[in-house]
Amino acid sequence: MQENEKERLKILLVRHALSFGDFVLSSGKKSRYYLDVRKVSMLPEGAFLLAKILLSMLGEGGVQALGGPTIGADPIAGAVSAISFLEGRQMPTFLVRKEVKAHGTARPIEGNLEKGWKVAILDDVVTTAGSILSAAHAVEKAGCEVVRTLAVVDREEGGAEEIRRAGYRFDAILKVSEILSAGAGSAGNLP
Repeated sequence: MQENEKERLKILLVRHALSFGDFVLSSGKKSRYYLDVRKVSMLPEGAFLLAKILLSMLGEGGVQALGGPTIGADPIAGAVSAISFLEGRQMPTFLVRKEVKAHGTARPIEGNLEKGWKVAILDDVVTTAGSILSAAHAVEKAGCEVVRTLAVVDREEGGAEEIRRAGYRFDAILKVSEILSAGAGSAGNLP
């Protein structure tokens, strides 16, 4: 991963994704800041940077597909898949639903996933790891092997440790402390 790509991504996250106030996270925890990584993953430059960095992190480790919990993983997985095609790696994607729909195919996993594949699970932000672990378990139930878990941001609230304790390799592009340090000028005093 190019260090300047990571720095540029950090700038985009501070400018577009970081908000201060009183928030309740999907984990139920309260926070004085919120990172809406989708605001960056849905920008052309942000999608490109995320895809390049994540593909670099995946290396040539034999990952055959990647995906994660919908909605956080949706734009990221799509961007990685597109860049993987340009780089000759052909990495299809899948999305794991939180709840199975009663109509259509009624599948918990949508997209491209074949039994026996080695996959990476990704998400935008990891706080307690509930979403990423739920997606990993659903993919394993479908007969695949989870060989990597990745996030754009680790909120440093125990999620990374939970993922590793569950037996998965976990890496994040950035830790929240790096983003908060870069955004401290616009935030006043942080907790």
